[in-house]
Amino acid sequence: MKQYKLQDVRNIGLVGHGGSGKTSLAEAILYFSGVSDRLGKVGDVSSVMDFDPDEIKCGHSIDAAVAFCKLDATKVNLVDTPGSSNFISDTPACLRVVDGLIFVIGADEGIQFYTEKIWGWADQLNLPRIIFLNKLDHDRATVTPVLETIKNKFNKSLVFIQLPDATGKNFSGIVDLIDNQYFSYDKDGKGNGKAGETPVGIKDEVETSRAKLTETVAEVDDGLTELYLERGELTAAEFSKGLKEGIQNGRLIPVVCGSALHNVGVDLLLKAAIKYLPSPDMRAPESAKRLKDDADVSRSANKDDPTSGLVFKTIADPYAGKLTLFRIFSGCLKGDSTIYNATRDANERVGQLYMLQGKKQVQVSEISAGDIGAVAKLKSTLTGDTFSDAEEKVVFPPIAFPPPVFSRALVPKTRADEEKISSALHRLLEEDPSLKMERNIQTGQLLISGLGQIHFDVTLERLKHRFGVEVDVKIPKVPYREAIKGSTKVQGKYKKQTGGKGQFGDTWMEISPRKRGEGYIFEDKIVGGAIPKTYIPAVDRGVQEAMTNGVVAHYPMVDVKVSLYDGSYHSVDSSEMAFKIAGSLGFKKGVMDCKPILIEPIMNIEIVVPSDYVGDIMGDINAKRGKIQGVDSADDTQTIRAYVPMAEVLNYAADLTSLTGGRGVFVMEFDHYEDVPEHLMQKIIDKANRDFEEKKKE
Repeated sequence: MKQYKLQDVRNIGLVGHGGSGKTSLAEAILYFSGVSDRLGKVGDVSSVMDFDPDEIKCGHSIDAAVAFCKLDATKVNLVDTPGSSNFISDTPACLRVVDGLIFVIGADEGIQFYTEKIWGWADQLNLPRIIFLNKLDHDRATVTPVLETIKNKFNKSLVFIQLPDATGKNFSGIVDLIDNQYFSYDKDGKGNGKAGETPVGIKDEVETSRAKLTETVAEVDDGLTELYLERGELTAAEFSKGLKEGIQNGRLIPVVCGSALHNVGVDLLLKAAIKYLPSPDMRAPESAKRLKDDADVSRSANKDDPTSGLVFKTIADPYAGKLTLFRIFSGCLKGDSTIYNATRDANERVGQLYMLQGKKQVQVSEISAGDIGAVAKLKSTLTGDTFSDAEEKVVFPPIAFPPPVFSRALVPKTRADEEKISSALHRLLEEDPSLKMERNIQTGQLLISGLGQIHFDVTLERLKHRFGVEVDVKIPKVPYREAIKGSTKVQGKYKKQTGGKGQFGDTWMEISPRKRGEGYIFEDKIVGGAIPKTYIPAVDRGVQEAMTNGVVAHYPMVDVKVSLYDGSYHSVDSSEMAFKIAGSLGFKKGVMDCKPILIEPIMNIEIVVPSDYVGDIMGDINAKRGKIQGVDSADDTQTIRAYVPMAEVLNYAADLTSLTGGRGVFVMEFDHYEDVPEHLMQKIIDKANRDFEEKKKE
């Protein structure tokens, strides 16, 4: 395959809220540029980018996909990202490897929550961007209100470099304001605009818009401002230079328009993206840490520099094995070679290299600086890892993935499923870093956590169809614990005589509570040899064994101090076992006089919602026994911080979606334990004891 010069490569991410039309735009670009022979449709086998069976079934993107096309002398790598809250995890990784973005915003719905979220991520990375105002042929399409909202939300200077001739069903053409040229489109989906006369009805608007555009571009640079004030206009070269400079330094955001579904305006968008979004050689150097001395270094797109790259996605295929997608920031990676994984401190054998067209793999001999490629069957490499030259070892900052907010317990249906589930889940976790798996030691449940119910459902589908593993799903058990509020002194005595050598152990201990989170402590206060030293550790073990299964509801007991202060023994019949049993019996007996209680896990939760929903959210948190810790304002969103019992937020992802229409997001993590209210405690105890008895019968 032809090797392109750096200035002839574009790495462009397609981003935006779910349903805005990103994948339809990618399909239209691939069709227009000749990569595909028909206009692919989302949710159909014709789609190049949404090729996974789960994506075809769902009708929207689940995973990021990569494809490339050529227009004239330029190669364009397209990275199509998911925008749904359940599958957003690929997006921050993809932003790390592109040089510019096309924000796809529907003219029918305008800005939605995840558009704002991704915009913020793009700001952090200083990524230049173009806005594609999509769906102008939709019945509810509007232009001015959407643009005003964008200006107000992002506080950016928008420049409309195109003007539609209409919206809704009358939309059929676009004026290129830069070249003052009108293009009309047939409804055949081929996407070739035909130059023609600007409709009379919009000529005045075109003139006004062109003057405003020139004035805005002139403000980018003091020199351009002076020229514009002197002459009242800019030459084509001056205008192009100012516009490109403004876009690449983030001062100007160009807006183009069209309909991706019907391939209208896509040709003009692609040409504008190639012209105004930066090539890899214009990208700011990538920051890294040099391993030998932890010094800050940078890597730029130069083929002759030491090789470095970042893995941004892993695809787990049960038949072909693992496919690793990466961007080379400096140097060059050749096929049939070795590359050092600086993150894992491991050398990886590189076989055949590929460039991807959706699921199609195009073999290449090398991936040079500034380009995106893939390699199969690496052993150790995972998403977020750094490829590095073995002599110049560097590591790039890790990718920040959204934390999981939805957990369920998995129970394999058969013994065969039980044997396969661990390896299958590990393969899926390699592919999707936003999934988390853990075995809860207290409850014994295998927990899988993700970004929402749909994310979880897709994971189960992949377990079944890719790896042949079927599971039952249960709500996670709340890991309650037992504690005490009072103190007591108690005797624990074990005496058994059955003929021959008997068993004898006699203990006196004081049981008292500790502060929450201080844990268990055993204190030896025996004096005068009342109990021989060799038997005292056995008493400790007996107490701890009793604590493991609790006393009132079979939950582990915590935050207890046990002081062994007296007892007696028999020179023949006493043993470690006898004193272990005596300690356990005494503890169980004494705890019942210490006001035993249940304590529950409390989650620290942060919820970000539009300001209109703050009252509803706070009311819901209060109803869930939560405690509001504070509310922080930012533009027209509010961040609510609260402590809420875990038992009340096991389904919070669905609750928040219902309350906000999908416009709220949250993160939460365990924080501490608190007492269960008395009016709830007995119900929990009764249920736990019923479950324990049923389990004994199994």
